[in-house]
Amino acid sequence: MCVQNFYNIANRRDDALIDSLAEQEIGYVPFSPLGGFTPLQSETLSNVATRLNTRPMSVALAWLLQRSPHILLIPGISSVEHLRENVAGTGLQLPDEAIKELNAIAG
Repeated sequence: MCVQNFYNIANRRDDALIDSLAEQEIGYVPFSPLGGFTPLQSETLSNVATRLNTRPMSVALAWLLQRSPHILLIPGISSVEHLRENVAGTGLQLPDEAIKELNAIAG
């Protein structure tokens, strides 16, 4: 069982739901984890990516994976480069300072 809703680093209306689902060990699949047809854009996201020597979309996916162990990502890809960015995000461990900065994007 899992729940799928619109959710990403900038659109976080489901924060409480994700926490509740995690307590029940129910998966959550964020719809448009990278913003869909309007890709996520944020100076903060870009700055964190630059400091970590990676791409903003890799950081956005890493943030989702660190948000909850019950998040399942199914990001769409339109090129091999997008695939590489997505894969890079799965192995990226964001430092606590970066998480704090990224959490402020939605607030």
